[in-house]
Parts: sequence; C-alpha cells; structure tokens
Amino acid sequence: MTGFLLLTVIYIAFISLGLPDALLGVSWPLMHVEFNAPISMAGWIFMTIAAGTILSSLLSGRLLERFDTKQVTFGSGLVTAMCLLGFYAAPSLIWLFVLSIPLGLGAGAVDAALNHYVAENHQAHHMNWLHCFWGVGATGGPLVMAGVLTESGWRDGYLIVALIQFALAFLLLLSFPLWKRENKTEPSTLERQETAVTALERKMPKGLSYALATFLLYCGIEALIGLWASSYLVQMKQFSVATAATWVSIYYGSITLGRFLSGFLSFRFTNRQMIRLGQTFALIGSLVFLIPATGAMLIGLICIGLGLAPIYPSMLHETPQRFGKERAKRLMGFQMAFAYTGSTFLPPLFGLIVSQTSLGLFPLVTVLIMLGMLLNTERLNSIMHQPSKEELT
Repeated sequence: MTGFLLLTVIYIAFISLGLPDALLGVSWPLMHVEFNAPISMAGWIFMTIAAGTILSSLLSGRLLERFDTKQVTFGSGLVTAMCLLGFYAAPSLIWLFVLSIPLGLGAGAVDAALNHYVAENHQAHHMNWLHCFWGVGATGGPLVMAGVLTESGWRDGYLIVALIQFALAFLLLLSFPLWKRENKTEPSTLERQETAVTALERKMPKGLSYALATFLLYCGIEALIGLWASSYLVQMKQFSVATAATWVSIYYGSITLGRFLSGFLSFRFTNRQMIRLGQTFALIGSLVFLIPATGAMLIGLICIGLGLAPIYPSMLHETPQRFGKERAKRLMGFQMAFAYTGSTFLPPLFGLIVSQTSLGLFPLVTVLIMLGMLLNTERLNSIMHQPSKEELT
C-alpha cells in the first residue's frame, strides 16, 4: 500500500512538472502586446527556461548526493511555484527573463530525479504512465489559461497555476514519510547521471550520434508545436486566442492519452516497434495538418500528439538494449541533455526564421522535422550490429 501511495505522489509530481510548460505559448499573443515585445521574443524566453533545465539535469547527480529525491522534488516544486507567481506580478519583460532561469532549474532537477527514481525502482510501463501524467499537467495549464484569457487576462492564469503548484508542493512535503521506506534503493540511481564531458571522454558507441539526434529532434518538435501552434492559429488562421489555447490543450491532451495507452501497448510491442509506430503516425498527422480545412487541421494535431506520445519514454527504456546496460548508465543523462537542447534551440530558431519570413512556414517545418526524426531512427536501427533479444523472441 505504501508503494502504491508513493507512486501516486510521484505521478502527481509529474503533473506539477507539466503544468507550466505550455503557458507561455498560449498566453504570448497577449503578453507580447502588453510588454511591447516582438512575437519572436517568446522563443528567447523559452530558450532561457530550457537552458536552466539542461544545466540542472546535468548537475542533478551532484544534487542527489547531498539531498534525497523527495527533497529535490519538493524544493523544485516550491521554486517553480514562486517563479510562476513572479510571472503573474512581472512589471516588465526583463523580469520574465530573470524568473525563467530558476523556473528552468527547478523543472530540470525534478525531471531528472524522478525519471531516475522510477527507472531504478519500478517496471517499464510506469515510465510511459509517468510521462502521461506530465501530459495531464501540460494539458491542464492551457485549459486554465484559456478559461481566463477572455475575462481576466493572462496574469490570472499564471496566478491560478502558481497556487496549484504551491498545493502540489505541500502534498509532496506531506509525503516525506512514504519516501523513507524506499530510500535504501535510491543511491544506485546516482550512477545514472554523468556530464556530457564524461560521456564524450569514452568511446562513442556505434549509432549513438543518430540516437542523440533523435532525442534532440523529438523534444525540439514537441516544444516547437507547444510554443508556436497558438500564434500560428491566431495570426494565420484568424482563430481567437482562447480557441487557439484550447487547440494547444487538445494537442497536449493527445500526448497524455497516447502515453496512457502506450503503457498497455508496451506489454505487447517492443520499444523499437513503439518508436517506429509513433514517429510514422506523427509524420502522417503533420501531413494532414497541412490541409487548410479546420477539421483536417484538428485531426492532424491530434494525430501528431498521439504519435509523439510513446517516442520519448520508449527511447529512454530502449537505451540498454541499444548500447548495453553498462553504457546506458553513462549515456542516460547525456541523452536527456540532448533532448533538452532540442527544446532549447529549435523553438527560438524557428522564431528567428519567422521574424524574417512568415508564420505560414509552421506546418512545413513540422513535417520536415518529423521526417528527419524518423530517418534518424531507421538509420540507427539499420546500423546496430545485432537486434535486441526481445525482438528475436
């Protein structure tokens, strides 16, 4: 019973992690007007948040040497809540950049800590369900914002999410006695986190570059859609801000539903099959999104979300099969760092392109990145010297 309660708390913590992720994208059409900032500035704010996430994920091993997972999770949730409260009260654009740094640091620390904890202490299907609960938060954030944009403005949306974060942090504090019973297995998770420099000092496994490129492209396209879809729908398709925010919620809701279903599908299909199926489905969805009809665009966005759902958890779980268990311990944090690099640089890079061209490129860029991700994965599969044992059975 204790284990079940603790796992429930961990799932709730991942809701907390996902809540702020899409807020900037859905509120920026109003925020940039109030702050008199160009629309492309959203990419730079997002990059600042993600840069903090990269740094804290790489340093999470050292952090866990001094603090338990429960303490890191609680502290990160509290810092995130305070930063969101700061967004609510921010008097100028510069404050958004200042607050984005600790916001990213808090997100990266809890993400790395909980992923390591679940990988060490729970079965594989829980990894899909863990990221499913991230999707619950990522879906709920835009829904909260959409509910207040037409009445109170974007600031009240940040205030509501900040209060929810404070409540979740308090719940984590109350759960501390549950964690004490599982701490005896936790120290071994520290071996999973190494810096990029340490990983590069060792011989690079065959095909690693393709795996890293896939992680970069996956997180890059997931974040790019979450940040820019709302602006594209408002500016290019004349949607209302609230309607566009609802569509972004549907996108994240599709990822959430897909990861819930993937937890069950993982009992039947291998990781490589789940990755291939997801990438193919996401590519088809991005092609459907090119169709200008509203219904087709909505179907395409849903397909993209469902397709993206199993890719990231399955890639993490496939690492030992691809590169061996010993190498996996060294490469896990390295792969996550590349994933965060994608979410850091692809959205602002697209923002730079938009500032020189047009938001109308959004659907085409989505298709190209989806295609590149699929080709990288297939190339990786083709150069692996042997198929995994589970695929031979």
